[in-house]
Amino acid sequence: MFAVVSGSGWVYETLSRRADGQRYPEPGRSIDIGGHRLHLNCSGLADSAPTVVFEAGLGESSTTWATVQQMLTDPSATVRVRACSYDRGGYAWSDPGPGRRDAGRLAEELHTLLDKAGEHGPYVLVGHSVGGFVVRLFADRWPDETAGLVLVDVTDERQTGTLQASGPVVRAQMAAFQFAARIGAVRLAPGIAASTGAPREVRENAAVVYRSASMAAAASEAEASVDSARLVQSTVRPGAWQDRPVVVISAAGQSREVLEHHAQLAALSSRGRHVIADTTDHYVHYGQPQLVVDAVRRVVLGPAL
Repeated sequence: MFAVVSGSGWVYETLSRRADGQRYPEPGRSIDIGGHRLHLNCSGLADSAPTVVFEAGLGESSTTWATVQQMLTDPSATVRVRACSYDRGGYAWSDPGPGRRDAGRLAEELHTLLDKAGEHGPYVLVGHSVGGFVVRLFADRWPDETAGLVLVDVTDERQTGTLQASGPVVRAQMAAFQFAARIGAVRLAPGIAASTGAPREVRENAAVVYRSASMAAAASEAEASVDSARLVQSTVRPGAWQDRPVVVISAAGQSREVLEHHAQLAALSSRGRHVIADTTDHYVHYGQPQLVVDAVRRVVLGPAL
């Protein structure tokens, strides 16, 4: 029976994918960064500076930031900005990326993407979870193009043992999601993959956002997570971010160790601020989007924190 159901699902998914380009058109544009194309979705004032750039966590796409991006670029907002979200290689509307998928390579690809797309710094970099690794490496490698950072419940780069131990579990989880996507289960029931409280754009595009290629990309990033953490460790030094405004947001209920780490990250800037959210949701931008929006606006405006 399992083989019959799986086979039927595989046929259903294969046939359904043929029309995905029409059903789920990319909301932004596809940019060739040299051998593969990445999807970039920018909105808001074209001549606004600095530009906000969002980096998603493991297994997520540009759509994870839809609510926050819309709030920041709403024409009725008092402070409007230009904001860009994108899909890393392999995710959603982006082509699979080459080489080992560590955060160093991902930061390089993001920098190339923004350059090829004609976007201009300086950038306010917003990273969630392991996406924090990517924006922190970007800020270290291109400090003159970094106006500030907002780090949303980001991963602790010091916990290489935990990352190594959890790697097989994460890869197995991604393999399960990959199988579910390949037999059409994610297409029929987006809630299988989408986190509670995810923006409408995540659920409506789940067939693309959580396609099997996206889950394979996530597994590749998980495999390189220890290398990514070590790359980030090399950037940690007193005054690393000088006087750039930085806000580090922690989900409520985190351990003392996590809160101390986030406070230490904020202290890497002379204008760093550590904020604890009211929500226990790791996806703080789902549970408390206004807090993230306010943090981004604060960094964009650049007052003393």
